[in-house]
Amino acid sequence: MFKTSLAILSAAICLSLSGCTSTEQKQNVTSVETVQHDNILLQPFQGPYQGVPQFDKMNLKDLEPALDTGMAEHLREIENIANNPAKPTFENTIVALEKSGKVLDRLFAYYGIWSSNVSSAEFREIQSRLVPKFSKYSTQITQNEALFSRVKAVYESDEYNSLTPEEQRITWTRYNGFTRNGATLKGEQAQRYADINLALAKLHTDFGNNVLADEENYVVYLTAEQLSGLPESFVASAAAAAKARGKEGMYAVTNSRSSMDPFLTYSTERELRKKVWSNYYNRGNNNGQHDNKDIIKEILKLRHERVSLLGYENYAAWRLEDRMAKKPENAMALMKQVWPAAIARVKEEVADMQAIADAQGANIKIKPWDYRFYAEKVRKAKYDLDSNEVKAYLQLDKLREAMFYVAGRLFNFEFSPVPAGSVPVFHPDVSVWEVTDKTSGENIGLWYLDPFARKGKRSGAWATSYRSHTTFDGKTNVLSSNNSNFVKAPEGQPTLISWDDAETYFHEFGHALHSLSSKVKYPSSNSGVRDYTEFQSQLLERWLSTEEVINQYLVHYKTGKPMPKSLVDKIKASATFNQGFSTTEYLASAIMDMLFHTTDPMKIGDPVEFEKTQLKALGMPEEIVMRHRTTHFGHVFSGEGYSSGYYGYLWAEVLTSDAAEAFAQSPGGFYDKDVAKRLVDYLFSVRNAMDPADAYRQFRGRDAKVEALMRDRGFPVSN
Repeated sequence: MFKTSLAILSAAICLSLSGCTSTEQKQNVTSVETVQHDNILLQPFQGPYQGVPQFDKMNLKDLEPALDTGMAEHLREIENIANNPAKPTFENTIVALEKSGKVLDRLFAYYGIWSSNVSSAEFREIQSRLVPKFSKYSTQITQNEALFSRVKAVYESDEYNSLTPEEQRITWTRYNGFTRNGATLKGEQAQRYADINLALAKLHTDFGNNVLADEENYVVYLTAEQLSGLPESFVASAAAAAKARGKEGMYAVTNSRSSMDPFLTYSTERELRKKVWSNYYNRGNNNGQHDNKDIIKEILKLRHERVSLLGYENYAAWRLEDRMAKKPENAMALMKQVWPAAIARVKEEVADMQAIADAQGANIKIKPWDYRFYAEKVRKAKYDLDSNEVKAYLQLDKLREAMFYVAGRLFNFEFSPVPAGSVPVFHPDVSVWEVTDKTSGENIGLWYLDPFARKGKRSGAWATSYRSHTTFDGKTNVLSSNNSNFVKAPEGQPTLISWDDAETYFHEFGHALHSLSSKVKYPSSNSGVRDYTEFQSQLLERWLSTEEVINQYLVHYKTGKPMPKSLVDKIKASATFNQGFSTTEYLASAIMDMLFHTTDPMKIGDPVEFEKTQLKALGMPEEIVMRHRTTHFGHVFSGEGYSSGYYGYLWAEVLTSDAAEAFAQSPGGFYDKDVAKRLVDYLFSVRNAMDPADAYRQFRGRDAKVEALMRDRGFPVSN
């Protein structure tokens, strides 16, 4: 996830207008002109590095008035652009739009922190008031007829042909954003479009807040007698988590993936595994105040109605039109090409697990809460590989150093810690590094890291940017951030994580590198195409298993000795282990996302029952559930970033596997200088200034092939 300026959001996402008269607009302008920006949330970033967010001074009481002021100021800028009497040109229309909205752009650096990193009941109450305001404001831009007329005129002008490729692309993006988001609607249809978006904005917020509430409210507390099988590092972290919640002497299994996953892998307490599994996978589906089923039904209905106003058959057809897949059928075809091999592999995995359970006299049939536990036993039996043994070599701080090493080799970046206190942060856990070019010493930007789980922080891992690189209005350097939910080890002990979590750590750092390596001119070029933006981050995962990283940074947390070759060989030999599970749980979510958005909402009914029915028809193994079950599928229902787009991870992984083979087959392997240069020049630094398909062909010399993905997962490759 990346923070995007509201000037970009206005033209690129589907938000709404409830109508604003010229009198109201004039009143807004008058009020803005008398406002002094004494609100820290509206002020230019201060201090070193071209200014940084003043996170230590942000005050929640300032948020609502800041948003009111910022929106009014941006609308004044928009009116000036739309009503310019001069002939529309790229400079006075498109560039003017790129320059607008800077106040709100800064504000949303703070808003994102309150929303994702330090949420609270007070913030969520304020957020409920802000969402409809923001929806109305956004549509005043996307349905501004005079503004759209000027953008259309530039797009259709002779001048367009003389623009640079980047300038043509941002002009097309602006034009396309307007046409796809209601700019051509009139009268009652325009009003209905606006009303729908206002309602959706609230529903998306309610959905996300319900999931967060269930994550905070469902915690399993263990006694010392219930710790059987759990590794020392997990026990220590669980004790710290319980103490932080006022339960000293107990052990907390929080309702987050980073806590749930290792507990299900190692705990010998089957009933407790079931309880932890149920808490996690039933988020948003507990039939109480925070239940999401009715919200989902309403979201689907409104999304379908909205795109029908624009003439689209269904929501997915609208969503994919400007993405690499182009059509839902293309995305579904890719998923169904992989699905049979995935579920076939699950059957093999379950048979192996059931055999071990039977041999041990467990007298059970493998259930979803058993999968990780017995998969770990199979891993040991087949590969003599103990995940807990691997974890001893995966220290969070050492992995961060490994990521810096890779960034230095591929991108020529150097990361230097910024002294504590010299750059404001929003929580003591946050650290900051300066990023420079190793050769010239030029400042590239800053990188913020917020690695640990805590109450009020949304689950998962993500990347965001507080400021993006541009050169069109003076060079601006990047402020990038990575955020995770690792369970923090007790004071003085290293935080140890699993191999999967280490890959996720590298993955999110790939997003940060994508932002830091930007060489684009205009802000809009830092936006992304959803089924492409995961490619760069997925690709960076591959460097975790390179010899250079393993030998230098994967060292035992007690002895300091590097991971032995025998253990490395086991890891590599088991690279395709459990791919049935990981591929199937992901694909089930991606396919359901597409089915929800290609089916008439009136035929869906209860979304949980629809999920069960559709997955059964697909032959979903009963031992696995969707990675993100419908009622907590935040990618899809807490906003529209990944709606009808969760398939994009697989689409991007086709590119990832193909690109990885380009490195693997080169003379210098994964650190080959020529391939790395093409990687940076065509796949990272250009961001969205070039069509992704063209960019990939520049890198590879051809389109990506799905066969590389199948080989990576150990699935049969058809001739």
